[in-house]
Amino acid sequence: MIKKWIENEAGNLVDDIVKINDSELLEHKLSGFGMKNKVIEIIKEINACFFPSIYESHAIDEEYIEIYVKKRINSIAVKLNGIIREVFVNMCHDDKNNMNVCDHCKNKADAITIKFMNSLGKIRRILSTDIVAAYNGDPAAKSLEEILLSYPCIEAITIQRVAHELFELNVPFIPRIMTEYAHSQTGIDIHPGAKIGKYFFIDHATGVVIGETCVIGNNVKLYQGVTLGAKSFELDIDGNPIKGIKRHPNIEDNVVIYAGATILGGDTTIGEGSIIGGNVWLTKSVPKFSMVYNNTPDFDIKRMKERNS
Repeated sequence: MIKKWIENEAGNLVDDIVKINDSELLEHKLSGFGMKNKVIEIIKEINACFFPSIYESHAIDEEYIEIYVKKRINSIAVKLNGIIREVFVNMCHDDKNNMNVCDHCKNKADAITIKFMNSLGKIRRILSTDIVAAYNGDPAAKSLEEILLSYPCIEAITIQRVAHELFELNVPFIPRIMTEYAHSQTGIDIHPGAKIGKYFFIDHATGVVIGETCVIGNNVKLYQGVTLGAKSFELDIDGNPIKGIKRHPNIEDNVVIYAGATILGGDTTIGEGSIIGGNVWLTKSVPKFSMVYNNTPDFDIKRMKERNS
């Protein structure tokens, strides 16, 4: 029966799926799977550039570390430029009949690549503050090496800071691919549009969500399960969410947010120096130097009969 179905009916299913892809998923004719793999490869190269002694596949003699970093930088520039060119050329609406030779798109990709590459030193310096924040913020941390080798927050923050630079340069697709890869690897979901200050630390990290228009100040510490999200979506006349508006909260300097807290809304600001307790639900602003916590619920303790082991 299966053989007969394959011979007589499978072709109709193939045609149906291909038509859907042509009309929806591949509007810009991008090689999505290949692009995703290329972006992940670039992420790994950037990690190896930033932390060569951690992310290279073999031991590096300190004498040759500059050679390794230069090799990575050159490789990142060439590969990233190729992907950005692919995105812009395939999305170009000005020259549909000659898409592969669109000089405007290529020049635009070149300029963006240069700006991004020039930002890598700045990103690496900010990451140094994040590593220090993790070490100072976790009494269980024994060394900076331990943090680099084992803390998922550093991996997620590194990728987000890289993706954010590309997001600010209006690069489509690539920043979101980067942060969703970090999400899949670490359980930490930070949109590339989120603006995050120095000395940022997420302790334990799993389940943290930070939305696109969130603005986070310096020296902010989050615990696992924190959500910095949208309260509601403004809708257009067709009932669809309006894009590009402020939807997520502002977190000012020196704020600590404990596990499971949910803070929502683009007009919500957590004032400087505040502490937000675990499992708190907030949809309104909090003044500077506030402590917000839930009332401790009542509970009963009943003695049980001892059981034989």
